Amino acid sequence: MNTREQARWTRARLGRCGPPLDLLTARFERHVYAPHAHDEFTIGVCVGGSEVIDYRGGRIRPGPGSVVVLAPGEMHTGRPAASDGYAYRALYAETSLLTDGTLGTAVPHFRDPLLDDPELATALRVTHTELAACPDPLEVESRLPWLLTALARRHSTARAASDRVPGADHIAHAVRDRLADELTAPPSLVSLATDLGVSRYQLLRAFRTAMGVPPYAWLAQYRVTRARGLLETGLRPAEVAALVGFADQAHLTRWFRRVLGVTPAAYRNSVQDAGA
Repeated sequence: MNTREQARWTRARLGRCGPPLDLLTARFERHVYAPHAHDEFTIGVCVGGSEVIDYRGGRIRPGPGSVVVLAPGEMHTGRPAASDGYAYRALYAETSLLTDGTLGTAVPHFRDPLLDDPELATALRVTHTELAACPDPLEVESRLPWLLTALARRHSTARAASDRVPGADHIAHAVRDRLADELTAPPSLVSLATDLGVSRYQLLRAFRTAMGVPPYAWLAQYRVTRARGLLETGLRPAEVAALVGFADQAHLTRWFRRVLGVTPAAYRNSVQDAGA
């Protein structure tokens, strides 16, 4: 196997039972893409080296930190610009993910496919890396529509919808209660938004405004609190992860360390030693 030619696909879901979304992590030294098109928006971030893409009769040259947006149905190629190759992260997004927080449902038009936006590039790279490692459906649905709406608002011809959400506190508390009640199989944000008579973007806006964090982060912290109590009873981290809705022990550990600064196993050992 040539370790310089790598492509890993991850299929995520936008909420439980929601539509799929593909994430690509790739590094190529020699590979040349034949002309092709995708049904979805192709949104990529170059993370190393440089690439040449033939697109719309022209040629674009992404380098490290560049964001590339290719429209649905548009033919394009891709190849290394130099002998050291290039590496990138890409996701393939339905149009609706870019129009959640904009006016109308028309396909957003990006006049320039190559964007210089370091803040957005960093956010896309970090989000892609974390979701590819653990594609939790609620986390995917909480983070990507928000991020892709920002992309459309900043760089396309789409006009931003109002960020004012009447009854934001009521919406946020209703969502919080549903997530707490259904922590092992949380409902999708689309279904919650439909029940509350708002769009998914409005729900995300209301929740972030009232709670200070997006829904997946609130639920993860709530799960950690529940996990803490179960660990104190002597249950093993792998058992606890399943009981509170984390994908596996690694998912539990990632969030437990973020919230409490220690691993679940270390916490369990410390409380057991204290009680001995």
